[in-house]
Amino acid sequence: MTRAEEFEELRPLLFSISYRILGTVTEAEDTVQETWIRYAATPTRPTSAKAFLSAVVTRLSINVLRSARVRREEYVGPWFPEPLLTDPYQDPERSAELADSVSMAALLLLERLSPLERAVFVLREVFGFGFPEVASAVGRSEAACRQLAVRARRHMDEGRPRFEADRREREELATRFFDAFAEGDLDGLRNLLAADVQIIADSGGKAPQWARGIFGAGNVARALGVLVPSFVQIGGVVEPRQVNGQPGAVFRDRDGKVVNTWTLDILDGRIQTISTMSNPDKLAHVGPVADAWAILREAQRARQDPARPDERRHS
Repeated sequence: MTRAEEFEELRPLLFSISYRILGTVTEAEDTVQETWIRYAATPTRPTSAKAFLSAVVTRLSINVLRSARVRREEYVGPWFPEPLLTDPYQDPERSAELADSVSMAALLLLERLSPLERAVFVLREVFGFGFPEVASAVGRSEAACRQLAVRARRHMDEGRPRFEADRREREELATRFFDAFAEGDLDGLRNLLAADVQIIADSGGKAPQWARGIFGAGNVARALGVLVPSFVQIGGVVEPRQVNGQPGAVFRDRDGKVVNTWTLDILDGRIQTISTMSNPDKLAHVGPVADAWAILREAQRARQDPARPDERRHS
């Protein structure tokens, strides 16, 4: 097997490691490409390509994360990871664990960790690397890595919900929610919301923003009551998808361009959080991005003049 073939075989794993450390698709892809450049330039072939490449991509990701932390502190509004529609690393025996580790909630919990803690947690807890491999990857002793792992697990466990919804239950409830959205069934939507439900959006200051967030079933229901009919009326399409391994959807305009993505956090048979991504910089890898401001203006006109959709559509 050539180096290129070896690398391509391991690329899904390398991307999945980097994405969980960084929370961004574009930076993870760049980091994986830089890993290949370094591998190709290595004069001697390593004994274990997996160990070598995992160490390189981990160290590069740690460096990128350290510089990204400064940018995230200056970010406009809430910061969310870039939505991931498909995790390229597949392991049927651990598919549920891998999906949970890339969920929006898990990635936001990982933001609480230091770059080293995050890298150790990802390698050890998500991908099952032994401590000798983890130590080699992050450039610390095994003892230090064990301490980092303990701290990371404690932080992650403190932030997790005490009880998690059954995966099938989540999927069924999400299907009902998005069906109700597409049909404009506001009562159906309200019945699926938790009392303390919240909508939180990441626009990066580059797309329409839900203020600082919308909180409580009454307020969220009213917001959906404004949004749903007009979005459906102007030809908007809701495409249910797994987003970060969780129930979600891609919202598209009538031309198929991406308006935003939604991810649902479901617990106790109700929707607890709706996380929306509308920052166009974070949606480019999903597909051609719509002009969200133009969509908003058209939706506002639809609410003001609901009886004349055909004329507005062709204007």
